[in-house]
Amino acid sequence: MRGLSGRTYIVTGAASGIGRATAARLAEEGATVMGADLTEPSGDDGWSFTTTDVTDEDAVARLVQAAVRLGGGVDGVVTAAGVAGGGAVHLVPRGEWERVLAVNLTGTFLVAKHVLAQMLRQPARADGQRGSVVTIASIEGLEGTAGGSAYSASKGGVVILTKNMAIDYAGRGIRVNAICPGFIETPAASDDPAFSDVRLSLTSQLSMTTHLSMTTQVYMGSPLWIWLKRQGRAHIHPRVTIQEPGGSLPAEARHPLTGGAHAGNT
Repeated sequence: MRGLSGRTYIVTGAASGIGRATAARLAEEGATVMGADLTEPSGDDGWSFTTTDVTDEDAVARLVQAAVRLGGGVDGVVTAAGVAGGGAVHLVPRGEWERVLAVNLTGTFLVAKHVLAQMLRQPARADGQRGSVVTIASIEGLEGTAGGSAYSASKGGVVILTKNMAIDYAGRGIRVNAICPGFIETPAASDDPAFSDVRLSLTSQLSMTTHLSMTTQVYMGSPLWIWLKRQGRAHIHPRVTIQEPGGSLPAEARHPLTGGAHAGNT
């Protein structure tokens, strides 16, 4: 599959989890990828990397320019940088609240801001499109969960920010979509003690009522981003896509061999 040859994408949070899986899959599809994170990923997945703090606007601006130097422009971005955190509101320190919102919400805003500005500076393609923005929100940003507080608020903010960007840029040839995964096995979800009790409770509740796993592996989530990134998806705009563990993707997005997402012909 080389359906993204000649395209350049930025992926934040690319050192691990959803971000790394997405960057690797984009590279497999033939795209030029500039990954970004606070720490450099181990190994070589066939894509470039620059250390970036998404809460630092100057650093974000440098990231976008590095991608332009690498690929000649920016065709899309996946904002996968995020942190977990929360708890019952009366127990959450203000510093923890601000840390989570700074990365998850403000970081998404800053990356989108500078990518959108770059896209608007670029000439539109023959089909009138300039690129696409995919934000990684969460099902918790739609429904919330016990103890979610800061995390749920940050992801809810990402959802409504995405809807507003979709409205603002649809007429300028830029598609903006949010994906709201369920619980995904990533380092952020697995290692943060603030979410351990919540995850245990939800896993217990689900196991009593269904035979489904509470979580899904990160690779199972990454193909949907590719589906949104492919050409011919101008009608998927604006949209918030919920991807739950055990759930199904749109029929046209399912790969005929693996059962994963597939964009069809470009």
